[in-house]
Parts: sequence; C-alpha cells; structure tokens
Amino acid sequence: MNVQPAPASGEKAINGVKVSEPEDSTLGKDDFLKILIAQLQNQDPLDPMDDREFIAQMAQFSSLEQMTNMNEAMQRFVDRHEGSALVQQSELIGTTVKWGSLVDEESADIQYAENEVLSVRRNEQGAIELLLDEGRWIDSRQLAQIGLDHENEAAET
Repeated sequence: MNVQPAPASGEKAINGVKVSEPEDSTLGKDDFLKILIAQLQNQDPLDPMDDREFIAQMAQFSSLEQMTNMNEAMQRFVDRHEGSALVQQSELIGTTVKWGSLVDEESADIQYAENEVLSVRRNEQGAIELLLDEGRWIDSRQLAQIGLDHENEAAET
C-alpha cells in the first residue's frame, strides 16, 4: 500500500484516493471505509485479497461502527441524565434535609445538621449543589435524609 505524506490541505492520498484527515488526528469510520474501498479497487486481480482477511476487515469495520454508535448513544444518555438531575433536585426546594459533613478524615467522623433547601444549581464541574437556609452551598452527595421524621409526624397529626 502506497501512503503519501499529507499535503498542506490536511488530506492524504492512499493509492491515489484522497482520505481526509480528521482534525483530532484520529481515523474515523469513514476513513476506514475509504481505505478498505481503495484497497479493493487497487488489488491485483490475479492475486486478490484472501477471503478470510477481507471478512476479518469487514468484521473490524462493523465493530468500529457499532462502537461509535454506542458511544454516541451513551453520550446522549449522559447528557439527558445530567439535564434532568437538576430538575429532579429542584424538588427539594422548601424541604428540610439532613446532611453530613466530614469532621475528621482519620476517624471518618461525620457531623449531621438539618436545614431547609432554598435553591439548587449546577456548579462549573457539573455537580449539583444545594443552597441551605444558612446561606451555605453543599454538594448533593452530602445529603443523608430527605423528609425528616418530625415532618412525617406533623403530617400525620
């Protein structure tokens, strides 16, 4: 196979077929398909590619395409989940919650407090934070209990 160096435009030619080079310097499924087509077009008709080798390349191409599709589907799922997490946590506004903070890392001593949630936001790292009635932002992973026992008792009476 004859691979020529990339011209200034960002394309390279393999056996006379132009193959675009992705901006991130990784080959995509379209590039693999172009390479495979170029290989088939330029093979020696008296000594064609071995059937097993061709089937193996097609299987690899199919796997690559399926992995790409699965990666895109997973990314869409993560994006939707992250978008709905803020809405789900907003249901805590006006609710008294029990939350914990680590006092001593060596003994893993946790101190708990109860506060009302006033607001919910997503920080720059993508984590959900809750604004408490004392003016402090806590990470949603610090929540220990929602819907405290004394609130349930008051609702029953």
